This record gives sequence, C-alpha cells and structure tokens, in this order.
Amino acid sequence: MAKKLHIKTYGCQMNVYDSARMAELLAPLGYAPGDTPEDADMVILNTCHIREKASEKVYSELGRLRRIKDSRAADGSGMVIAVAGCVAQAEGEEMLRRAPFVDIVLGPQAYHRLPEMVARAHRAGADTGDGILDTEFPVESKFDHLPARTAPEGVSAFLSIQEGCDKFCTFCVVPYTRGAEFSRPAAQILEEARTLVAGGARELTLLGQNVNAYHGVDRAGGEIGLGALVRRLADVEGLARIRYTTSHPRDVDDALIAAHGEVPALMPYLHLPVQSGSDRILAAMNRGHDAAAYLRTVERLRAARPDLALSCDFIVGFPGESDADFEATLELVRTVEYAQAYSFKYSARPGTPAAALPNQVSVAVKDERLARLQALLGEQQMAFNRACVGRTLEVLFERPGRHAGQLVGRSPWNQAVHVTAPDHAIGDMAEVVIETCESHSLGGRLSEDLPDGGDAMERLSA
Repeated sequence: MAKKLHIKTYGCQMNVYDSARMAELLAPLGYAPGDTPEDADMVILNTCHIREKASEKVYSELGRLRRIKDSRAADGSGMVIAVAGCVAQAEGEEMLRRAPFVDIVLGPQAYHRLPEMVARAHRAGADTGDGILDTEFPVESKFDHLPARTAPEGVSAFLSIQEGCDKFCTFCVVPYTRGAEFSRPAAQILEEARTLVAGGARELTLLGQNVNAYHGVDRAGGEIGLGALVRRLADVEGLARIRYTTSHPRDVDDALIAAHGEVPALMPYLHLPVQSGSDRILAAMNRGHDAAAYLRTVERLRAARPDLALSCDFIVGFPGESDADFEATLELVRTVEYAQAYSFKYSARPGTPAAALPNQVSVAVKDERLARLQALLGEQQMAFNRACVGRTLEVLFERPGRHAGQLVGRSPWNQAVHVTAPDHAIGDMAEVVIETCESHSLGGRLSEDLPDGGDAMERLSA
C-alpha cells in the first residue's frame, strides 16, 4: 500500500517547482500524493521567508501538525514531518530546538538528499529529539543529482533555470537562504523542457531568483544568456509559449530585449520589479539602478515589443521613506502604467541590513500609503483589462472552470480567461472574443465553434 505524502507550499513559484521535485524524489520510496495532512505518512512544509511573519506562520502550522502526529502515534501509525525552504534555511538548529518533534529540516539547496534523510528518520524512530538538519550549500549543483522530470500536472509548467542572488538588496533574505547565483547548463534545461512538452506542457515559465541574470554554459563550452536560451527553447517542437520570472532591471540586456521583439513564443508580458520610484530609497535598498534607468529599460522593451505589458513589485514604507519619496513611486506608476502589480508594506527581516536602519516608518503611514498605491495600481489593471474587451485573443486552455461546460485559459498577457468550451479543448489554443472583464479576469466566447475530438483540436493548435 502506497504511503501518502502531503506538501504544503508557501510563497514563490520556485517553491512550487521545488515541491514538485521533492514529490518526484520520494515517489521511488513509495510515497504518493495525499490531499490532507491528517491522512499523510509524511508532511513537508516548503517555506518562504519573504512575507511578513513567515516564521511565526510556520511554527503555528507545526503546532497543528504535532497534534496530528501525536494522534497517529497513538494508533500505531507514524508521521514524518519535514520543513524545507527558506525559513528552514534561516532557522536551522533553532527550529529543531523550538519544535523537537520535527524530523527533518532542510534548506532549498539540499532537497536532492531528501530520500537519504527520510530513510535516516525512519531508522531513528519517532520523537527521539534528534532531528536531521541539512542546510549546507553543496559544492555540486543539486540539479546534477535530481531524477529526470516526470510528466507535468498541467499544460503550463515551471522550469527552474537559475537560483540564488548576488544583488544583496538590503531588505531581502534571498542571498542568505538561496545562496549565490547559479545557472544550469543549457543542455540540461533543454532536455527537461523536451520532457515536459512531451508530457503535455504547452507553456513553460522559466524560474529564477534573478532569472534574467542567467549565464549558462552551452554544449560547446561557451556562455549564453537568457535571450539566447529563449531562442533555443522556442525551437522545441510542441512548445507554444515561453514566460520567465522574476527579473531584475539591471540584468535586462540587448539580447533579451531583441528576443522580446523577435521570438513569437516569448509572451508579451514581463514582471520587472522596481520596488520604489525614489532614487534615494532605491539607493538605500541597494537596487543598483535609479528610476530613470528603469524607465529607459521599459522604453527599450516597449520599442522592441509595442504590445508588451508589465507587472511589478513595490515596497511602501521602507525605512526613511518620506512623503516625497512615496510621491515619486506614484509618479513612476503613472508613467509606466502597469497591467498588474504586487505591493507590500515593508517589514523587517532579521539579519538584513534594512532591519537595523533608523527612521522606521509607522504602521499607520505604511497602511495609508499602501492603500493609495493599490488604488492606483487597481485602476491601471482594470483599464488594461477593459481595453481587451471587443478584441480577439489567443487563449491557451488550462483547466475546467467553476461552472459546468466552462474552461479557464490564459491570454498572452497572463490574464485568466473564462470561456464556454468542451473539456477536450484543455491543452489547446483557440481564438476568443473578449466580451467582459473583471479586475483579475476576462470572459469571452470562442470566435468559432470547435469541432469535437482531440484531433480537431490539434488543427486549431497548429
């Protein structure tokens, strides 16, 4: 009888990718996916340290898991609890001290050793207080030790190409939890891409903490950047769409801009975080660029691809942020006009330089500024979606909708699109006339009736 594995994933898309790889690693040990921790033989919390109170949320969830583990121990069944990801990397031994019932604590660079850790945990038995800790940064890449990818769960799949960060923004823990920047060899990425496409993926999202800092090695031993990698991926037969995230403005180079203008498979949607529109705050954040440089990059990208839509990240209330600094952020937003954005109040991360800065902004001021920023960003997103009404967009159908006979797909600009269409259309693309819009989605109808059957859908995708 298969053992059940339940993974709860927090935070970024990289963690989603990592969770899928951990599940693949544990499958040969007899672990199959489980829906809830209550019936799981093993639970993994794959954690993220970016959001506010990340550690507290993990410890709260661990308290709930301990009760489940105690109950399972009482009836003779066991449970292995593992904490992975960036909180595990940051907390390390402290986590095992505070939660001695946790069996395994492993960092994001160590999960390729997870099967060995699980075997050790089973040999040790339950509640010994001798949890396994592995937060070392390996000399060799974990990707060299991972098994081949299995078929993706959907038509859109994540593909990690780069990890780590050398930027050291003063508010961010990523360089300390994910380590230095590392780029996978191009051949390894292309092989994984072909496997995913052969398994049914039509769209790949390339992942990295600084994904456009990618500088992988090709088969000839030369170095290639993200622009060149995108061109090679576009030649993979059956791959219809390519996206990438998350980018840094300093790493947008000429080759990548040219790819946006010349590679049809590269979608016209780019997440390009700026964090602030104030040069003084950008310097305090150690972003390495000013607002004018960011705007020049946006201008060049839009010159290469006029229909390019941008999304962004913003932090309000960074230490020392004045009213004038915040107004500069609002002005940058008005200049760029974003299709989507994510905005957050600054919260100190232990161990980061910004946590020790003077002139911390009050919660009340941060709340007021965030509300104003989000109102402006919401207006822009709604305006972008309204501009799509009446247009015919190519939609990749991904999954069933909430209503019978409805499918949900994605536009080239990453908007969710709700359409009445048959289930067999999942995985295919069709032209959709957009009729309605909401703040986060579009609704439409097929521009022509779809023939029945999968073979007919292949004609539409050609």
